[in-house]
Order: sequence, then C-alpha cells, then structure tokens
Amino acid sequence: MEKIKDFLKGVYEELSKVTWLNRQDVIKSTIAVTVVVILVSIYISLVDFGLSKIIGSLIGGR
Repeated sequence: MEKIKDFLKGVYEELSKVTWLNRQDVIKSTIAVTVVVILVSIYISLVDFGLSKIIGSLIGGR
C-alpha cells in the first residue's frame, strides 16, 4: 500500500511541474489536427479509389 501512495505522490508532483496550454492554443491545435486528418483521409480515399479502378481493370473486374 505504501508503494501506491508513493507512486500517486510522485504523479502529483510531476503534474504540478507541467505547463499546460492556454485555451486559445488548444483550440488552434485542435483545428489544425482536424484539418490535417480531413486532408489525409481525402487523399487516402482518392488513392484507394484510383488503385481499385486500376486493379479492377487489370484483372477484368466490373
């Protein structure tokens, strides 16, 4: 039980050293990540669609 108390005390001490982002930075980062995820998903979808059409035509699919 003493190990758990020591661990939680250490966690609390480390979290008190963390510098947290302010609200505006969190919002900007969230928007940036969302935009990048959307762009990458569109790119992957287009590549998948193109490759499936190419493979389909090579093997005689519909």
